[in-house]
Amino acid sequence: MIISRTPFRVSLFGGGTDYPVWYRENGGSVISVSINKYSFITARYLPPFFEYKNRIRYYLQEETKCINDIKHPSVRECCKFLKIKDIEVVHNADLPARSGMGSSSTFTVGLLNALYGLKHYMPTKKELALNAIDIEQNLIGEHVGSQDQVAAAFGGLNRINFTKSDNIDVEPIIISQKRKTKLQNNLLLFFT
Repeated sequence: MIISRTPFRVSLFGGGTDYPVWYRENGGSVISVSINKYSFITARYLPPFFEYKNRIRYYLQEETKCINDIKHPSVRECCKFLKIKDIEVVHNADLPARSGMGSSSTFTVGLLNALYGLKHYMPTKKELALNAIDIEQNLIGEHVGSQDQVAAAFGGLNRINFTKSDNIDVEPIIISQKRKTKLQNNLLLFFT
């Protein structure tokens, strides 16, 4: 069994410039920071003793005989992308879906990380982010930006630059402990 813990993020500056339709023409740059709230995913190969081949648990529970029958788009497309079948995936999170904290992309990054673990492969942070972007934007067809996947894969406080040629460059922002403490003491998170 693989357990993946992936951080949610807060976007500080540059939101909107991370959409491909924007940065492919103009470039883009965001500053974001991961926070101490997480998406947790457990993944394992499902033993052969069940009537179904795949069991997926999030706020719903799915039991399917075929990967193509999985309704959760990220689970279905990540499994197809990595050619994984006969799987059990369980999701828990510190924040609810649609919270505006990058929850769907955090889920995809965490799921990819766990599934790669089942295949005994450790992708780079950039590979994880780019694969999550590809799955969400191209395979699922969601109209989402690219910062959430990068923030979830890299963690930390970063400036993320998006180029017209689809390159992504992540520059960690190094600040003193004093400034970090001041920033943390002046941030509040509210669920409204």
